[in-house]
Amino acid sequence: MATTTWTIDTTHSEVQFKVKHMMISTVTGYFSSFNCTVTTEGDDFTSAKVEFTADLSSISTNNEQRDTHLKSEDFFDAANHPQVHFKGGKLEKQSDDKYTLHGDLTIRGTTKPVVLDVEFGGIAEDPWGNTRAGFTVDGRINRKDYGLHWSAVTEAGGIVVSDEVRLHVNAEFIRQAAQ
Repeated sequence: MATTTWTIDTTHSEVQFKVKHMMISTVTGYFSSFNCTVTTEGDDFTSAKVEFTADLSSISTNNEQRDTHLKSEDFFDAANHPQVHFKGGKLEKQSDDKYTLHGDLTIRGTTKPVVLDVEFGGIAEDPWGNTRAGFTVDGRINRKDYGLHWSAVTEAGGIVVSDEVRLHVNAEFIRQAAQ
């Protein structure tokens, strides 16, 4: 069967993360510069190989001071580790549109296995004749597993930043012409 390459349409996709602040509210951040390529056998996504990168210079939480802190050595150390990488190689079908994606996530030079929940939105042809596929991806990681150890304690002893980070991606891919 022929290999099919799908590239992400960044104008119709988003990469977000959410972290509890003071354990009472949630801060949402996103990456505005990212890339992802999926390789499949035909249009069968169970054979998918996923390569994803996000540029840490593009991180935004809509607060410049916090964004600068996230890029610093306290967190991502973007000067020495400019990208987050994900490489996925096993997509297990759970039901008609639900999958589990197994892969390796690299942050700050540390690589750990992760399991992500994937919902397949379907395949459609756009008005220009391109074939598109849509997915929603969700997961959770512990930021300390990747060397993101900075934290502070409130006067009452509470945690300022949660260790758990929730990941959320809405992705739309365009099938590329056979090479």
